[in-house]
Amino acid sequence: MLGQTSQKSSEFTGRHIGPNSDDIQQMLELLGISNLDALIDKTVPQAIRFKESLQLPEALSEYAALAKLKQIAVKNEVYRSFIGMGYSDCITPPVIQRNILENPGWYTAYTPYQPEIAQGRLEALLNFQTMIIDLTGLEIANASLLDEATAAAEAMSMSYGVCKNKANTYFVSQDCHPQTIDVLQTRAKPLGINIIVGDHQNFDFAQPLFGAILQYPASDGTIYDYRAFIEKAHAEGALVTVAADPLSLTLLTPPGEFGADIAVGSTQRFGIPLGFGGPHAAYFATKEEYKRQVPGRIVGVSKDSQGKVALRLALQTREQHIRRDKATSNICTAQVLLAVMAGMYAVYHGSAGIKAIAQRIHHLTLITSEWLKRLGYSISSEPFFDTLRVELGTKPLQEILEAAEARKINLRIFDETAVGISLDETTTVDDVKDICRLFAGTDELPFLLNVQELKWIIQKSGLKDEPFNRKTSYLTHPVFNSYHSETELLRYLHKLESKDLSLTTSMIPLGSCTMKLNATSEMIPVTWAEFGNIHPFAPKSQTQGYQILFQQLEEWLAEITGFAGISLQPNAGSQGEYTGLLVICEYHESRNEQHRNVCLIPTSAHGTNPASAVMCGMNVVPVACDLDGNVDLNDLKAKAEKHSNQLAALMVTYPSTHGVFEEQIQEICAVVHSHGGQVYMDGANMNAQVGLCRPGDFGADVCHLNLHKTFCIPHGGGGPGMGPIGVAQHLVPFLPGHVVVEMHENNPKSIGAIAAAPWGSASILVISWMYIAMMGADGLTDATKVAILNANYMAKKLEQYYPVLYKGKNALVAHECILDLRSLKKSANIDIDDVAKRLMDYGFHAPTVSWPVAGTIMVEPTESESKQELDRFCDAMIAIRQEIAEIESGKVDAQDNVLKNAPHTAENLITGEWNHPYSREQAAYPAPWTREHKFWVSVGRIDNAYGDRNFVCSCLPMEAYSQ
Repeated sequence: MLGQTSQKSSEFTGRHIGPNSDDIQQMLELLGISNLDALIDKTVPQAIRFKESLQLPEALSEYAALAKLKQIAVKNEVYRSFIGMGYSDCITPPVIQRNILENPGWYTAYTPYQPEIAQGRLEALLNFQTMIIDLTGLEIANASLLDEATAAAEAMSMSYGVCKNKANTYFVSQDCHPQTIDVLQTRAKPLGINIIVGDHQNFDFAQPLFGAILQYPASDGTIYDYRAFIEKAHAEGALVTVAADPLSLTLLTPPGEFGADIAVGSTQRFGIPLGFGGPHAAYFATKEEYKRQVPGRIVGVSKDSQGKVALRLALQTREQHIRRDKATSNICTAQVLLAVMAGMYAVYHGSAGIKAIAQRIHHLTLITSEWLKRLGYSISSEPFFDTLRVELGTKPLQEILEAAEARKINLRIFDETAVGISLDETTTVDDVKDICRLFAGTDELPFLLNVQELKWIIQKSGLKDEPFNRKTSYLTHPVFNSYHSETELLRYLHKLESKDLSLTTSMIPLGSCTMKLNATSEMIPVTWAEFGNIHPFAPKSQTQGYQILFQQLEEWLAEITGFAGISLQPNAGSQGEYTGLLVICEYHESRNEQHRNVCLIPTSAHGTNPASAVMCGMNVVPVACDLDGNVDLNDLKAKAEKHSNQLAALMVTYPSTHGVFEEQIQEICAVVHSHGGQVYMDGANMNAQVGLCRPGDFGADVCHLNLHKTFCIPHGGGGPGMGPIGVAQHLVPFLPGHVVVEMHENNPKSIGAIAAAPWGSASILVISWMYIAMMGADGLTDATKVAILNANYMAKKLEQYYPVLYKGKNALVAHECILDLRSLKKSANIDIDDVAKRLMDYGFHAPTVSWPVAGTIMVEPTESESKQELDRFCDAMIAIRQEIAEIESGKVDAQDNVLKNAPHTAENLITGEWNHPYSREQAAYPAPWTREHKFWVSVGRIDNAYGDRNFVCSCLPMEAYSQ
């Protein structure tokens, strides 16, 4: 099937890998290499080669893999979960499920670093930000974070950074969700932050605070008036964060109106499935004065070269790669796909619809409360929105739980004397009756359903009174009041989709970002009810299917990496980095070597690496790279020797960030180990290793894996992602645990929780399971070989036009290469951005721009792109080089040319006079394929500086667009 690749590969492998056997042979001929194995032998150092085959199950067909996963899925039992704790069942509008969640036009797009070809999802994210600003009553919001607990931790870190009173104590209300408290405690320890968990009602402020966090409504459902507490905190100079349920804010006074400095929370109940914990979009809102300290991404409004309104990432775009260890956060991702869904949920329902949903839930909760009282129970969580704490009195807890089990209902257990009930959008009157029957212990309730009586119950609501009732309006912008019919929303969604370039359009050759096929068969199980409708804190007896999935995936990833243990909890690559380093810190502490706090990081490392190290309380010491782009071994030895007593870790990316397999990787690891340090390997480039070499074998102690790169979880326009870590045997006891759910016997040495849900974004793990199951050992190895072939083929085709900056021992690259464009600035006044924007006219997304070396592009084709697509991209790059040559020769003006004016919009081409020294045809149709199918950018080149000087991160009034 694939010529020199294994004959044992599955049918699916041939569909996943782009080039066929004839293509592979032609590509090898260009490289002057006889076969694929010879290429790998010349590329990957023999000393680290994995000499055996991966011990994985035999590859399955797509049909067989789906059938096998369905057998696993049905072992999950979908109960009605009234557990709450920040997770609620909800209804995903079918128009949103089919046209966003299940639509590759939305889920295969990349992070909008090139905004001109990402205007659709940027607008959707601006809607999300506007929704959050409206609901919270604060001035700015970001484009989402990983989960509510992470957002709370980021709020703590931000408060610590901006507070001027020099305190190191943070108050956490005992009424916060347990998982949030767990993550806060994990995050606080390495930073030296002292956490006080207590009752906000009697906290005496005897100890200076830099900040505090409160839950609204509280985890047990109680709604508190926090005004007095916030006033006292502000008097001490502390910042106050409120973790708020956004649906409740349609009825309750928003945090910004009662003094909160920051609001965080989860938008999961805005149409996003439970998914056993994720992925879900958290939100983060604050005051404009803190806009440069906000973690993550903010979408901002700017203008393009024609003065037209245009959107882009504002202020901290790729901040980590610029500020590195001075960055405010290591979070360089967002839950874009889920934020888009949540924002569109609000667009679909509008303010009246969202409020009606909230009122209905509240009314059903009122009715449940009243009926339970009539059965002799007391409610200790008044006033409430959707959650009740039910005091059992003399009723044994076990009797209630057995009755609940019989009715397939899950309740929250506070202790032996109380349980919790949280209602949601899916709850019906029949559900309420069922709840009451289980508490009554009989099907015959001692009261009748009377409409007049129900109205009387509803009129009793305490939310109608001060200080809780919301008086301000929200979701007033036309976008939330224009698309309430399915027809109109469908057209709006497709209008936005048409503005975005995704893998449905062309290859996205971003180095280090591995934008490859996300097969439909891998995506289908994500929306199966058996995976999507499970509460993350459902009893293990109901989640046996998930447990099988986790066990198998952990075993497979351990085999692929050579590590002894895997944690699936980190729900982003940045979280994986942080988790891996934290495990190393805990290991050192267990050996009474907590003084080890120096982290060596090569200057070529991902920007998130130094930011993650700082979050773990480490001191970053840079290590130089040599002229070939490798880690400078002499500098490494000198730095390791100098900091020998304090050396905690080395962070290294392999193959290197410069796109080559460093021959000295084993010696690099040995140097660090000889000085008592641990080796953390950034797994961003694992796509060049799978089946060929294993980090656990050649010296790494920890490695995170970007499942959204190597293992096919789609980028979703900038999220979701998953960043599990693999660790050597001696580090297994320190893997993440969870305060709510027992994991791996919850080892007492565990670092604690680093994400809100025990297994992170569990529902998308089915994607990676399907990928590995369908590829098998041989298919995965073949994929790695072809990824390396494709990169070398492109490097060879382009090197006479753009020098390849770094090559390995045999003048070959790994799975990506860096093309050097720096000379063009001097010869033709062409910047790297000019090339990136001109590529849009050819219908392509630019490779990674100016990183890790300024003035270069990093190209990664992956194994999924066909030879025809690789040739098409190379032809575009060659044509652009010819356009530059005309500038160099003086034939074309150095300022007014197709590159400086790129990208060209249709509007720009057909309206007004054409005063450029090149034709409209050259601007619009620079290559033959653009005549057959043209991707039109919707805006011209965007003025980023203007947007930062005139910062706006919410929807503009409609008249602004008409102008």
